[in-house]
Amino acid sequence: MSLPLEMADADTNPSLTAAVDAAIASALDDKRLVGTVVLIARDGEIVHRRAAGLADREGGLAMREDTIFRLASITKPIVTIAAMRLVEQGRIGLDDPVARWLPDFRPRLPDGEATIRIRHLLTHTSGLSYSFFEEDDAYARAGVSDGLAEPGLTLAENLRRIASTPLRFAPGSDWQYSVAMDVLGGVIEAEMGAPLGEAVADLVTKPLGLADTAFSVRDRSRLAAAYMDASPEPTLMGENAVVMSLMGPIRFAPNRIFDPASYHSGGAGMAGTGGDILAILDTIRRGGPPLLSTETVGMMMTDQAGGHRQQHEPGSGFGFGWSVITNPAEAGVPFPKGTLKWGGVYGHSWFIDPVNGLTVVALTNTTLEGMWGKFTVDLREAIYAAL
Repeated sequence: MSLPLEMADADTNPSLTAAVDAAIASALDDKRLVGTVVLIARDGEIVHRRAAGLADREGGLAMREDTIFRLASITKPIVTIAAMRLVEQGRIGLDDPVARWLPDFRPRLPDGEATIRIRHLLTHTSGLSYSFFEEDDAYARAGVSDGLAEPGLTLAENLRRIASTPLRFAPGSDWQYSVAMDVLGGVIEAEMGAPLGEAVADLVTKPLGLADTAFSVRDRSRLAAAYMDASPEPTLMGENAVVMSLMGPIRFAPNRIFDPASYHSGGAGMAGTGGDILAILDTIRRGGPPLLSTETVGMMMTDQAGGHRQQHEPGSGFGFGWSVITNPAEAGVPFPKGTLKWGGVYGHSWFIDPVNGLTVVALTNTTLEGMWGKFTVDLREAIYAAL
């Protein structure tokens, strides 16, 4: 059941269809993207759906709506929902120390000990980081995995490596995008007594009847190839690839997901379809049931990072699992206040606009264009111009 949403009349908004298709065509014609799946729902009805371009250029395979993508950070909201279900069940407390479940995970500040709590992991206020931030060469020296490469690495070993490096700041005092969700995955595994993939299936995907989204690839014949930005057209990633970003070099091993010894990265390790992701995100837009209560979702949809993220990105805070637009003018976006958004470094973007009842998922097979390139701007501008 990939798309448990109603399909609206195809002629509901012809201007939306035309504008979105033009944005997609521009990205494909300019060879900024190889392929994409775009799904737009409004008030629970799919008002536009499009699979365009190629899933595998070298293999000559067209993009299909049921194409499976490596999700990268789209994993984060899914794992967050799993964690919040355990919070609602009283099995995890937001203010509980992480060491309650991971007693050996005790990274320190340069000048002493610190206590990382569950809410710090959920909001990226833990003092942890990612190795692709160039200033964090301690992570590189320690061999910390971002969950995108290092196939065969165990979670226990990666947690040991993370804990061997000093925290960047006292937990709760600042904001830094980080491997926090990988640590949270370890907490979930310890609480559930099962691999993260089994826990996420039990807590999120199975209750929604979703079969294609997991920490493995359910059908390799439907898996999109992975490409990275290049001129005159995107380049196919090999077994190992390095993509230079504004943050620093990001390392990929696209075949990591096929290695059963690779730990289930709560920040980057899943694969799935656009329809599954739309179903999960629209569950949040609708208020949470059958996964979460409306009270819990209301908390997740508000800034929980103490205002610290706005210092790094004006107008944008961070809830549990995603960024939250707190001031659209400062953020320079067409989204209304309260819009949730994030992406995935394999080439994805999504947003939930509760004011207009919108849930939008745009999965591509092209890094980094599909996450923060011109395509993402063109797509959102097309949508809001047509509303």
